[in-house]
Amino acid sequence: MSEEPTTGRPVELRHLRAFLAVADELNITRAAARLRLTQPAVSRTLAALERHLGVRLVDRSTHHLALTPDGVAFRDKAAAAVAAFDEALDPGRLRTWPLRLGHAWSAFGPYTTPLLRTWQERFPGTPLELLRIDDRTAGLTRGEVDAALLRGPVDAPGLVAEVLFTEVRVAAVTADGPLAARTSLELADLAGGPVVLNTVSGTTTVDLWPPHARPAATLTVGNTDDWLTAIAAGRGSGVSTTSTADLHPHAGVAYVPLVDAPAVPVLLARRDAPGHPALHHLISLAREIIARDPAHRPPERAPGEPPR
Repeated sequence: MSEEPTTGRPVELRHLRAFLAVADELNITRAAARLRLTQPAVSRTLAALERHLGVRLVDRSTHHLALTPDGVAFRDKAAAAVAAFDEALDPGRLRTWPLRLGHAWSAFGPYTTPLLRTWQERFPGTPLELLRIDDRTAGLTRGEVDAALLRGPVDAPGLVAEVLFTEVRVAAVTADGPLAARTSLELADLAGGPVVLNTVSGTTTVDLWPPHARPAATLTVGNTDDWLTAIAAGRGSGVSTTSTADLHPHAGVAYVPLVDAPAVPVLLARRDAPGHPALHHLISLAREIIARDPAHRPPERAPGEPPR
C-alpha cells in the first residue's frame, strides 16, 4: 500500500469518500465496512486528509467520534464535490442533464403541478426531477440537487435565495380531538399540550411562541410523515402552512386556521456558483406561474430592500 499524501500533495476522491463515511457513521469500524476497507486504512486516509487541510475534522477524544466545527463545515463541501464528480461520470446523463429540484415538504405548494406540466411542455429535452430530501436545505448544500424550494429563513453559507411568495400558517390537530371543532385557533391554544416539531426539515420551533407562553412539552420527529402520524395518534398538535393542508391530507389530522402566527416565506434557493445551465429558465418559470394567480400578492419588502 502506497504512503498517504502529506500537505502539498493533492487530495484524491477516496479521501473525501472516507471522510463522508466517517461523518455519516461516526464510527471508524462501520465506515470501513461501508467502504469495504480495513479500519486502519480508513484511519490513515482520514488522518492524511486532516494533515492536508491542516485542521482536525473528527474529535477522537471520547469513545464516540464526533465532527469538529471544521468537520461540520467541511462535510457539505466534500459532499458537494463528490456528488458533482459522480454526476459528471454518470453515463446515463451525458446526453440529457436533468435539473434536480429539491424540497423538504409540500414542494411548490399549489403551483407544483403547473410548474411540472409547463416545464415538460417548454423544455422536453431537460427533465425536471422533483426530489423530496429530508434536510433543512433539501440536499442543496450537499450537492444532491441543483436548486431547492425551501420554507422559512435558511442560514447556510454559499446559498442565494429569492422569496417567491408567502404561505399562511395553520394548526394541525388530532381529527377527533376538541381543537378540531374550532373554526380558528391561536398559538396559546396549542401551548397547553405537547407540540410535535419536525427538527430536521420543518420551520416551526418553540421560538414561534412568546417566551412566557412556550408549549408545555414537545415531541421531535424527523420528517413530515412521522409528524402527521404523531398528530393523528393524539401525541400532540403541530404548526405548518396551507400547502401542507392541501398536499398532505390525513384522515387523522384536521387543519385549522392559526390567526396569530406570521406567514412563512417560500424560497427558491441555489448555490452561489455556476450551476445547471437551465436554472435561469426555472427561476423565470416559477415567477411566471405565481404571477398567473390572481390571488397572489408579492411578498412584503423590508424598508430599504430593493424590489425583487
